[in-house]
Amino acid sequence: MPIETITLLVVGAMLLLMLAGVPLAWIMMTIAVVCTLAWLGPMGLPLVASRVYGFVSEYVFVAVPLFVLMACILERSGVAKDLYDAMRLLAGRLPGGVAVQTTLVAIVMAAMTGIIGGEVVLLGLIALPQMLRLGYDRRLAIGVICAGGSLGTMIPPSVVLLVYGLTAGVSIGDLFLAAVLPGLLLGSLYVGYVMLRCWLNPALGPPAPPEELAVPLAEKLRLLKGLILPILIIVWVLGSIYGGIASVTESAGVGCVGALLSAAIRRELNLEMLKGALIQTMTTVGVIIWLTLGANAFIGIYNIMGGTGYLRGLLAGLPLPPLGIVLVMMAILLVLGCIIDWIGICLLTMPIFVPVIKSLGYDPVWFDVLFCMNMQVSYLTPPFGPAAFYLKGVAPPDVTLQEIFGSVWPFIGLQVVGLTVVLLFPGIALWLPSLGG
Repeated sequence: MPIETITLLVVGAMLLLMLAGVPLAWIMMTIAVVCTLAWLGPMGLPLVASRVYGFVSEYVFVAVPLFVLMACILERSGVAKDLYDAMRLLAGRLPGGVAVQTTLVAIVMAAMTGIIGGEVVLLGLIALPQMLRLGYDRRLAIGVICAGGSLGTMIPPSVVLLVYGLTAGVSIGDLFLAAVLPGLLLGSLYVGYVMLRCWLNPALGPPAPPEELAVPLAEKLRLLKGLILPILIIVWVLGSIYGGIASVTESAGVGCVGALLSAAIRRELNLEMLKGALIQTMTTVGVIIWLTLGANAFIGIYNIMGGTGYLRGLLAGLPLPPLGIVLVMMAILLVLGCIIDWIGICLLTMPIFVPVIKSLGYDPVWFDVLFCMNMQVSYLTPPFGPAAFYLKGVAPPDVTLQEIFGSVWPFIGLQVVGLTVVLLFPGIALWLPSLGG
């Protein structure tokens, strides 16, 4: 059977099984086993096992559960609430100050945790009631929380960057450096948009009452202490990587120690908190590992069948200039982001896309930044849009899912603007890694 027909059958089977509600991990593993039996017979099954083992036994993969554990401990120790209170002093008098403050907190939280689920939930619990109480426009408040919370995919130590680096065989240290400026670019676009809209129409983001801003000096000093732990954790984790003191995996362990120390300092370290953090970590990492097993098994047998080579040739042979081929890839990722989780997209597409990117003369580190910015869009776009579902879980009952999806469109537009800027000016992503080199 020609590879073109096999590819169409595989894609058709994937779509049908996804529509039937079968988890993507089981879809990938099932298709991998069926293809192996059809192509190589029962004797080929050990190849599936060796492919899976080869990926999950990578030493750097240990960083994924460690960074997730660090995020879960920080989420449950109350560091984010202190951070939010401290930021009130910095943004309280700006147009849309509470929304600006929320975005700044999201950036710092992203640098502490690297995952978005906890960010959106925490911001939904802490910031949304505050903005609604002050009379903020509901759509603006909802959009800020969803977009700001999704910055965890961009700001190091992002789990998305880790999984991409493992899949594409790229230096994770370089990926972390490359994502810093584009992540700050997105955060700046959000802040600029909020300030402009609230300047043009102050009713969208009324300032906090004067009595809340007139904080005594002693209270200001107490609140500013809330910035110390987050900053120390960021310096502890990222400084150990960029300073050459620790590898990415070791720095993840350092981050866990820092999170435990911060919880102890806050007197929040107890068995109940640790148990909850460990359960949440295992649940999150379990999804990642199962998707990794299924996708890698599928990619392994599909590669043996000649499928990945066929798709690479198909992309590279398009009658388009190199930038046009990259735009086609971006369009494919945007469509997949509406229906598939980022882990599945990364594991399925990067073994095909990255060799094409290299053959076109582009830097795979730059392409990873584009991928992460693309996944930012996927966190907000219906029908998948996980950020919307995270927020719905903690928002007031009168906030509907339809209202949440309707509120994020301006921020999706800002994400596309940021993606376009980095696409046209690769130096934004590659400048910091070039300094490191």
